[in-house]
Amino acid sequence: MQRIHWAALPVALTAVLVAGLTLAGCGTPAAPQPPSLKLPDRVTDLSAVRAGNQVSLTWTMPRKNTDKLLLKGNVAVRVCRREGTGGCDAAGVELFLAPGAAGAFTETLPAALATGPPRLLNYFIELRNRHGRSAGLSNTAPVLAGQAPPPVTGLTAEVRKPGVVLHWVALGASRESSTTAIRLHRKLLTLPATKPHEGPLAPQPEPVEENLLAASCAPEGRTGSCRALDKSIRFGQSYEYRAQRVARVTVNGKTLELDGELSGPVRVEAQDIFPPAVPTGLVAVATMGENGASETAIDLSWQPVADANLAGYIVYRYEGVGQAAWRRISPAEPLASPAFHDSQVQPGHSYRYAVSAVGQNGHESPRSAEAGESVPNP
Repeated sequence: MQRIHWAALPVALTAVLVAGLTLAGCGTPAAPQPPSLKLPDRVTDLSAVRAGNQVSLTWTMPRKNTDKLLLKGNVAVRVCRREGTGGCDAAGVELFLAPGAAGAFTETLPAALATGPPRLLNYFIELRNRHGRSAGLSNTAPVLAGQAPPPVTGLTAEVRKPGVVLHWVALGASRESSTTAIRLHRKLLTLPATKPHEGPLAPQPEPVEENLLAASCAPEGRTGSCRALDKSIRFGQSYEYRAQRVARVTVNGKTLELDGELSGPVRVEAQDIFPPAVPTGLVAVATMGENGASETAIDLSWQPVADANLAGYIVYRYEGVGQAAWRRISPAEPLASPAFHDSQVQPGHSYRYAVSAVGQNGHESPRSAEAGESVPNP
């Protein structure tokens, strides 16, 4: 190896070579980093629902800690609640959940929080490492403390042609007026057995669970009873209903709901056993044959029935005495249009007619109001 004679080198070049040799060594150590505390990330999607005196919380456990490293092992979870500006009081015992798990917690409110006027109550989740340290409380999940609305009692359900009619016991005019709404929860019990049809014209599948409507007490002419109508059912399905009273209260400019306890369930089989509506506007007109022809007839017409399940119409003619004298004169298949030509008539005779509607389920409506006509002699 050729030796370097430092005295023969220019001063600037010597400085460059010395700097290069220094960098090629062990190097200057970086600034020391603080030790990781391994704090779990804060929960950011906490939500709370109160029904009666039960409060249910749901949230998603984080997968990483505050250093963006994956958490390992179960994480300690502390649930607490705060009324007003006080401290956050523990609610229940500490939980241990896996990273990424769906968290859930339910508690019965203590008597002090389940009575009195409505007031704000905030819930929080705090996740701790193995040394009991945390990155802070979760987002706020507010509910209302105080006396919950009384439960709905006497809930019944019956299937009618327009839909499912629900009844429940009213509280009385003075007490019911303080309750803003009745919420109905509907659950679909008949799950699809096959893959649903696809395409732009395919019917939308029904949701399995739905908060159907919120309605005030609507009396149906029965003392102490309230009524609601669910018109969105589909015949052929089975449903389960529950009801609860809901009070809406504004606290600090924010409107919150105070839900009463859910009622017991009632189930209905929504079978289509209902006939179409009775046809109206029946008219009978005698006609003579065209161009001097000898044929005489009576033409019938009526207003079309708008039922979606309509299959057609049946025409009856009265012949003789008594109800047994009504005879079907239209073909075996129901008529598709609201008109019929009766050519089996005799001059000088009078006839009476009635029409019924039949559904695709085979159920037939009562007969319409009668219409009479006489056939003139030629």
